[in-house]
Amino acid sequence: MTDQDQTSGTALWNAQAHMPSVAERQIVISRGEGSYIYTTDGRRLFDGTASLWFANIGHGRKEMAEAAYRQMLNLETYHVFGRYTTDRSVALADRLASLSPIEDCKVIFTSGGSDSIDTACKLARRHWQLRGRTSKRTILSRQFAYHGLHAYGTSITGLDFNREGYGTESLVPETARVSNADIDAVARVIDEIGAENIAALVFEPIQGTGGVNPPPPGYLEGLERICRDNDILRITDEVITGFGRTGRMFASERYGLQSDLVTFAKGVTSGYAPLGGILIAPSVWEPYFSPQSELTFRHGVTYSGHATACAVAETNLDILEKEHLLERAEKLELTLHHELDSLSDLDAVEDIRVAGFLGGVSLRADLDAPAIADDLVDRGFIVRALRGNTLQLSPPLVTTDEEVVQLAAALRESLVDADR
Repeated sequence: MTDQDQTSGTALWNAQAHMPSVAERQIVISRGEGSYIYTTDGRRLFDGTASLWFANIGHGRKEMAEAAYRQMLNLETYHVFGRYTTDRSVALADRLASLSPIEDCKVIFTSGGSDSIDTACKLARRHWQLRGRTSKRTILSRQFAYHGLHAYGTSITGLDFNREGYGTESLVPETARVSNADIDAVARVIDEIGAENIAALVFEPIQGTGGVNPPPPGYLEGLERICRDNDILRITDEVITGFGRTGRMFASERYGLQSDLVTFAKGVTSGYAPLGGILIAPSVWEPYFSPQSELTFRHGVTYSGHATACAVAETNLDILEKEHLLERAEKLELTLHHELDSLSDLDAVEDIRVAGFLGGVSLRADLDAPAIADDLVDRGFIVRALRGNTLQLSPPLVTTDEEVVQLAAALRESLVDADR
């Protein structure tokens, strides 16, 4: 096969893809319904990852389409720069503030999680510049962390393959990684850098792309203590864990976290429209809102607070509440835990991790997690291979217990066959 043959076909350049490997075997999805997606070649596949962690209420919800339709007939969107805003962006901001783990917060809207991380990191650095502590510029993040692929997200990722190849160790200067499990090691890094040089620490309550890593006992409490004692802002990345995935509206509630900023996206609309944002504590927002203030924080993307996206988000929140999907996630967590634990007798399985309705199954090193994921597609189930030879399982919150059982059974069959 020639190079031309390998790259023929669609003009689309897939995200996070080795194009020669996927160009001739793309799975083209044309429809979704509930916890299933349908391909152009006639397959029905169980969505075991809720797409990229976001399809919390499932696919094909008529009420979501109707919400977007009604809003577009009235006003598709308008910018929220300067003195302008929309009724939809105001309504959603107020609703999110009422649900926020941060009391009396303000809300900045973005187009997605990567936007939110970039804005939060900029705001954290600006926070200390305003206070005359101008050396506090370094942004810390954890080993195996993933925070999107914008400049800041690329710079603070704890996944080296996302950082490499750009001609510099960090696209944005003054970033550093800390241990994702050892709180004493975190303290040592902070001592080495100097707390007087550190603006913020960004962390996921449950690491997602890094391998579905729940926090070790006492670790998150240790992070909060260290940050509080050293005047380091806490930026909690809830892009994956927000809006029901852990059985709470935010994982911050599950783990009792007190953050200065919380980033969100994905589950706020269940992927029906691109939307993200930041919840901001009074200690950070107050200098900009004082009647005597002359400050302006220069944030904003064109579609910040997009009216249609906000209308869709409100309907999504209505569905989460009406169908008790947070409570459902708690029950599904127990089912997932039980079914994945049943795989622990397999020699192919190295480790199993469950936190909320999120599961990670790490395989023996000589097995090929991407190949297992491909085999599961042939069996009718989508999972995703992550760092650490780990398979991700995080179906929509509308999934049934029987579907979780079927997913685990298919995974068992695939692993048994691969290990023969």
